[in-house]
Amino acid sequence: MDVDPLNHREDDHIVGPRARFGVIAPSTNTVVEQDLSRLRLDGVTFHTGRMYIEHPGLASDEEFEQLLGQIRVSIDVAVRDVVTALPSAMLMGMSAETFWGGVAGNAEFERRISELSGGRPVTTGAASCRAALDAFGAERIAVFSPYQPIADEQVGTYFTEAGFDVAAITGLRCSTATSIAQVGPSRIVEVIEQIGGDRDDVDAVVQVGTNLNFVDQAAALEAELAKPVIAINMATLWHGLRSNGLDDRPAGVGRLLAEH
Repeated sequence: MDVDPLNHREDDHIVGPRARFGVIAPSTNTVVEQDLSRLRLDGVTFHTGRMYIEHPGLASDEEFEQLLGQIRVSIDVAVRDVVTALPSAMLMGMSAETFWGGVAGNAEFERRISELSGGRPVTTGAASCRAALDAFGAERIAVFSPYQPIADEQVGTYFTEAGFDVAAITGLRCSTATSIAQVGPSRIVEVIEQIGGDRDDVDAVVQVGTNLNFVDQAAALEAELAKPVIAINMATLWHGLRSNGLDDRPAGVGRLLAEH
């Protein structure tokens, strides 16, 4: 009988034995993969399908709608491509489209992506933020995004339909999809103050827009503000893990993953 000198188990050679997530992200996004891979969860892997964005302009409502049009054209191919890696579940590394059309719009989006991916479970940013707020028992929230007003209206509608009192919502009004990743911490603090995120009558702060580099700052702000600060990429990861039976509780990336 041959003896394995390293005492390897057969499972040690399987990539992602606990979960393999297919991640759908815009081609302009540089933050999602960073945020998902930084935790190095044992036995969990992430495999990205990118939606081609030829024109990344976001300087107006009209340009924002044009970018969504590009996403709607390219998402089928991105899902098709990543499914060839045989993921066990899908994570949406893009958020605006998941809020569009309110609660019903998100449910239809999830249904469509599940169908495109061969019936795999789907985690969206909208549903993840909703579940995170429910986990904390939050009722009155303040929300910020990198978006234009047309998208903020859709985000506000989603949360209102989900049963939350939206105290305020505003966007950073980023001019391009790539410039979202270049927003610095001081600008984000200004926006959180603008929406009243530091007020006692606001239970939680929510950040949407997956290309915003916010995870570390969100964790620090939770201690400073003494309330949950939901970074959408960590909410999506949390919801994806819990929905697929994984109870990993990494530290240092916010209360949501550590406590729920």
